[in-house]
Amino acid sequence: MNPAIQGLITIILGVGGCVGYFYLSNQFLDKVLFPAKGEHAGRNINRANMVRPWLFLAPALLFLGLYLAYPVVATFILSLSERVPGDETRFVGFENYRLMFSEPKFWEAMRNNALWLIVVPAFSTAFGLLAAQLTDRIRWGSIAKSLIFMPMAISFVGASVIWKLVYDTRPADQDQIGILNAIYLHLGGTDPQTWLTIPFWNNFFLMIVLIWIQTGFAMVILSAALRGIPEETIEAAVIDGANPFQIFFKIKVPQIMGTIAVVWTTITIVVLKVFDIVFAMTNGQWETQVLANYMYDKLFRANDWGVGSASAMVIMLLVTPILVWNVMNARKEMR
Repeated sequence: MNPAIQGLITIILGVGGCVGYFYLSNQFLDKVLFPAKGEHAGRNINRANMVRPWLFLAPALLFLGLYLAYPVVATFILSLSERVPGDETRFVGFENYRLMFSEPKFWEAMRNNALWLIVVPAFSTAFGLLAAQLTDRIRWGSIAKSLIFMPMAISFVGASVIWKLVYDTRPADQDQIGILNAIYLHLGGTDPQTWLTIPFWNNFFLMIVLIWIQTGFAMVILSAALRGIPEETIEAAVIDGANPFQIFFKIKVPQIMGTIAVVWTTITIVVLKVFDIVFAMTNGQWETQVLANYMYDKLFRANDWGVGSASAMVIMLLVTPILVWNVMNARKEMR
């Protein structure tokens, strides 16, 4: 069957199924369980109104449990087990965690993830805030915003391929197609550098890719927040003699600090799950391993489900507090 037709049928069945469920469940609630007639009509209406929200939430709760809660529980159980001959599992307790914590590669991944957490959210948020402020002050700001936001439309793998060409290295007797090496040699460098194989610094070259992508996201959110600042506040500051830097750092930034925190934490969650960029550019070699790549190597290359699941639980434990704080802070901002 044609994929387009198959997709259309899936959409029709999905939407039709949802509409049918809501209609039939509403009829069942009002006509069968709690009919609005007789001496208990008022009480039945109240009961139906109490049950109705849960009836409508039931499909969402079902799918959340099936595709979110169940995989988490199953992964945790796998992290406490190991595979034995015959594709069976044996309970080993926290032995997989002990093995994982004793591996240098795991601590390399933890160190690199910590480095990513320090650098990427800070620079992405700072550049996004700078771009939001500057593009709002120029006539062609909309075009500039479109260009800055454009990397968000590119997949992580696509962006990695682009930047891999930027870092490309050819022998010294050949023309360099990598922009960075071409500039380096033009400025007086002697030999082309293999940028992605330089330990420690190669992590920063990878981080540039994610900063390039996430700056557009930060700019859009922060630009909306800056527009929400009352004009009267800015005008009062101008009348009091404040210069543009004072207006920005002492008036605008404090008023959007909540939005800045949300942007920062959202990018932090993306960083904790980063996989595509490292996988496509270095495959975790030359001391660039991160937690998601470590998990992938254990699960699909070493076929070690126990340690791989344990590393997945570590990633989830690191992401969950930030995610909870982000949601709570967003609700606070909405109030």
